[in-house]
Amino acid sequence: MIPSAALAEWQEASSRHFVLYSNDKPERVRAFTTKLERFDKALRVQRGMPDAPISPETRLTVYVVDTIDDVQKLVPGQENVAGFYAPRAHPVAFVPRQSGTEKTDLNAQQILLHEYTHHFMLSNWTNAAFPAWFVEGFAEFNATAMFRDDGGITLGAAPQYRAFGVFNSDMLPMSRVLSPDPGRMSEEQTDVLYGRGWLLTHYLTFEPSRAGQLDAYIDAINAGKPVTEAKHQLKDVDKLDRVLDRYAEQSRLPARTLTGSALAVGETTVRALTPAEAAVMPARIRSAAGVGATQAQAVVVLARRLAAPYPQDAAAQNVLAEAEYDAGNYTAAEAAADRALATAPKSMHAMLYKGMALAATARTAKKTDAATWSAVRHWFLVANKVDTEDPLPLTLFYNSFGDADQPPTKNADAALLYAYALAPYDLGLRMQAGRVYLQQGNAVEARRAIVPLAYSAHGSGGDRIQQVLAMLDQKGSAAALTVLDKPDAPSDAKAGSASGKSASDGPAGPKKS
Repeated sequence: MIPSAALAEWQEASSRHFVLYSNDKPERVRAFTTKLERFDKALRVQRGMPDAPISPETRLTVYVVDTIDDVQKLVPGQENVAGFYAPRAHPVAFVPRQSGTEKTDLNAQQILLHEYTHHFMLSNWTNAAFPAWFVEGFAEFNATAMFRDDGGITLGAAPQYRAFGVFNSDMLPMSRVLSPDPGRMSEEQTDVLYGRGWLLTHYLTFEPSRAGQLDAYIDAINAGKPVTEAKHQLKDVDKLDRVLDRYAEQSRLPARTLTGSALAVGETTVRALTPAEAAVMPARIRSAAGVGATQAQAVVVLARRLAAPYPQDAAAQNVLAEAEYDAGNYTAAEAAADRALATAPKSMHAMLYKGMALAATARTAKKTDAATWSAVRHWFLVANKVDTEDPLPLTLFYNSFGDADQPPTKNADAALLYAYALAPYDLGLRMQAGRVYLQQGNAVEARRAIVPLAYSAHGSGGDRIQQVLAMLDQKGSAAALTVLDKPDAPSDAKAGSASGKSASDGPAGPKKS
């Protein structure tokens, strides 16, 4: 259970790219969120990336809990997770407020910057495939950002907490680091993947003689070149371990400092949560992290107790509706959503869970009549009118056709593809879009959607996706769709959950040092 002390001090910070919840002083929450915005700006300046408007719902929601132990309680069985990011339609990250007291410890700021870099990569390089070493190496490269008093940021500092991984290449040689799938790794080998990934990213970024090699390597992968050919873009791969060892042993490694004037950001607003919002926060956090069947039963008991004093409060009833839905109590979920709508008629969350509860009830009863499913879709359509740039109502509208055992309409296909364009970081949504493109015979767009999944550092089923791509290139969309839809297809090759979240969303984040 997340510690519930001093719940009245829970704050919500809102900015262009973030919504952050933390049980802390408002000035500290504002300062921290503003630092995150400056960090986002630094990534864009460093890489020449635009900053297009986004829906408020697709901002990254960050939940700050007290310690790493509290993070790990959200993902049972993942003892080495220090923080994690779930790339779903409404993306979320979970990080500790406190971690690490020594210079060589992984600290809370580095955890969050690592997680946000994952989100930044998936959001901005939407159709690019990246091997695991670069996904983690790039995240580590940015995680050590140093914030200057003048508003500037220095990128490229060494991750002291990765010293073991940086200097133990014999445990995971570069030949394996550079492979699309490094295979099953021990905890120590995983640390080496992160450490050597950081070192190689740093080297290819700052070493003048290597200018252009990283881009050429990534381009080769995305052009469908064999891995052996892509590796050749890095030159002298068989000597790369020794070259990197010498590079790491320098007394001073290069870095880049961006001035404060280049990193101006907009306003961050902070408000204290209402007593009802603060009271239900422990249940909200656990639901947001994703729950399995057993966890869901515990969370709904907690949510009922915490929400009971606030039967007319939309925020409390929304948390209860989600917990009831996750626990499979669809009638109770609908009732809670109705109570939320009674006081907040435009609550997106309540509209979606109302529709989801109705859909689950109809699906369980195996109803296929038009009237029933029209009533379900009404809520997703109304939610879409409230925010046309939110991908979740669009996705749920599309999924309702499968739930009703009906073929999706052209309008439903279009809704799904637009949702994918809005949230390309959602891997399940990306796979659904790939399938729609294959069904339409659009091999070019199908490939763009599917390729990143083949190299997903945290997904599963990379081999199957590689087979789909090979069949797509050899025999076209119909043959690729047959491979994709084999009965034993991995989870990443199937549609995402109706709510856009599941217990398997994460962790996608750094390990403890």
